[in-house]
Amino acid sequence: MEQQILQEKRDRTKLVLTNVYNLPAMSGTMKEVSEMLDDPNTNSQRLGRMIGRDQAIATKILSISNSPMYGLRRKVTTIDFAILVLGFLEIKKIVLALSLMESFKNKTDKYLDQKKFWLHSILTGSAAKRVAEDLGYRIGGEAFIAGLLHDLGIPVIHKYFHSSFIEIVTNVETAKVKFKDAETSQLGYNHADIGMFLSEKWNLPIELCDTVQNHHQPSKASENRVLASIVHLADYMTQHLQVGDFYWDSDMELDPAILDILKFSSVDDMHHFIEKYKPLFEDEAKALNL
Repeated sequence: MEQQILQEKRDRTKLVLTNVYNLPAMSGTMKEVSEMLDDPNTNSQRLGRMIGRDQAIATKILSISNSPMYGLRRKVTTIDFAILVLGFLEIKKIVLALSLMESFKNKTDKYLDQKKFWLHSILTGSAAKRVAEDLGYRIGGEAFIAGLLHDLGIPVIHKYFHSSFIEIVTNVETAKVKFKDAETSQLGYNHADIGMFLSEKWNLPIELCDTVQNHHQPSKASENRVLASIVHLADYMTQHLQVGDFYWDSDMELDPAILDILKFSSVDDMHHFIEKYKPLFEDEAKALNL
């Protein structure tokens, strides 16, 4: 009986998501930007003007560029300079990720603060990029995008399943249920599952889809456990280093398998590694007005 109820919830959720799937992944401006990035004759000035037409995206690109953990050494004050420093390929990845996030953004209410969600996303993405580089993995760009999008399912639930989102938050607060368990109880799926569905819909790289689905349990990733483990660790760091108030991750548990995957000798070794990031996280919080 329980299995039947769970399946019915999943069927209802999928029905709603089918309509979400059919929504455009990008605004008209960002679609033009994406096409422009595929054109070898595009120059940075033209591209900068086009991106500047979408102020929300432009502001966030500058925010990312000036993130202390993102690692650029010069202050970036214009989109043209951001394009010059980051390069077309990196800008294209960032534009796509930000477009997806903007598509599912809802109005802030007492159940989900959109600014806090953005801050958590950029913290996790920036930390994932830096961790990947510091551990010697040449996947900093992929780690940043995966970290930025890892919780994409949360605003989707908030926007398209709002009454369920209220129940989820209420159950977490009153019954002390874990956030992802409360999601599954309401919808049959958790935010990681929903994020993966959407990632697949828009033909994002399979490693990214797999990481989004398994960012709480990277040992279950089938495509790239290193990438999933780096995002998991970056997500964990936002809680362990106590930067920001991200209640949906307050009960996050570390997947011990990442010790072997990322070649840490022990939990203490891993904690020693992440403690050095505390000043960077604090600088990041100040830069982002956290």
